[in-house]
Amino acid sequence: MKSSSTGKSPRNWLSIGLWGAQILLALAYSMFGALKLFTPIADLSQMMLFVASSPPWLPRFIGLVEIAGALAMVLPMAINFMPRLTPIAAAGFSLIQILAIIVHANLGETATTLPINLVLLSLSLFVLWGRWRTDP
Repeated sequence: MKSSSTGKSPRNWLSIGLWGAQILLALAYSMFGALKLFTPIADLSQMMLFVASSPPWLPRFIGLVEIAGALAMVLPMAINFMPRLTPIAAAGFSLIQILAIIVHANLGETATTLPINLVLLSLSLFVLWGRWRTDP
């Protein structure tokens, strides 16, 4: 069924929305991952409270996972190689956000971090739902 005003089918709009969400997630997680991976631990602990109470390898590991997930969010579908990696990356990002919400709540940071956590969780769940249920 085509929309009379734009000529785009609902499936095309879904695809556009999914690609937009994937790109936003890839950009956000690339930035957050690079920050955790390349910022000195002393400086990082000034920016993120969880760093001070965790082993030094943990933020580095999280940063590496976030960058790998950002790549998996876009590349498999863009080059049409193992496109099922995209919803798996979205599931991983959803798990990261659920854990982040728990950690930030325990540190009393919910007021400042919850909005971005919920936006990233919502985008991740949207991509997970959309890419798992449709053929990429």
